[in-house]
Amino acid sequence: MKGIEHVRLEAEWKKALASEFSAPYMQELREFLRQEKLAGKQIFPPGPEIFAALDITPLSRVKVVILGQDPYHGPGQAHGLCFSVRRGTPPPPSLTNIYKEIAADIGIVMPRHGELTHWAQQGVLMLNSVLSVQAGLAASHQGHGWETFTDAVIRTLNEQCEHLVFLLWGSYAQRKGRFIDAQKHLVLKAAHPSPLAANRGGWFGCRHFSQTNQYLVAQGKTPVDWSLPD
Repeated sequence: MKGIEHVRLEAEWKKALASEFSAPYMQELREFLRQEKLAGKQIFPPGPEIFAALDITPLSRVKVVILGQDPYHGPGQAHGLCFSVRRGTPPPPSLTNIYKEIAADIGIVMPRHGELTHWAQQGVLMLNSVLSVQAGLAASHQGHGWETFTDAVIRTLNEQCEHLVFLLWGSYAQRKGRFIDAQKHLVLKAAHPSPLAANRGGWFGCRHFSQTNQYLVAQGKTPVDWSLPD
């Protein structure tokens, strides 16, 4: 990972997060990633896509925030948006359950692909807590500084934006979003959509997608088109 001047990152976010990129923890994270590559380890997503969630969704356009945990660690999956996978890769189980809830909530039949860029382009920031992972090794880049960086992203959204919807799915995301001002923004919580958590209850029937759009309309904002083009 290079210095901020070389990072593929949308200009508003670059300005808002400039101090983070010069902070000691980010320099240590940059060195950690460099050493991982020198050791011949494959890292997902590819370097230019590590900040894709922020690059696709400018700060001033964010309406909804979905918090994930780690990128997918299988080949051809992660491309920088939480829960999203590249076209040609079957939707993983968690995303399949998201699709099922969308269908039950607002009646949209979802496509066979799992690429969610269409949401990001409408102002849905799909942010993982950790933005990189070693191939084949889940959670391998936790505890190296990414969490501090993404906390700064959430603080920026909380302080600089008005009337956002934060979708916090599972205990990890709910801890991550503990300092979000629920008087200023709508915070919706549910179980994680992974099969293990969802089948215990608390995911299906949460109706987060219709509630999100009802809130956005009430705030004079354009609702999200949760359908996905084929």
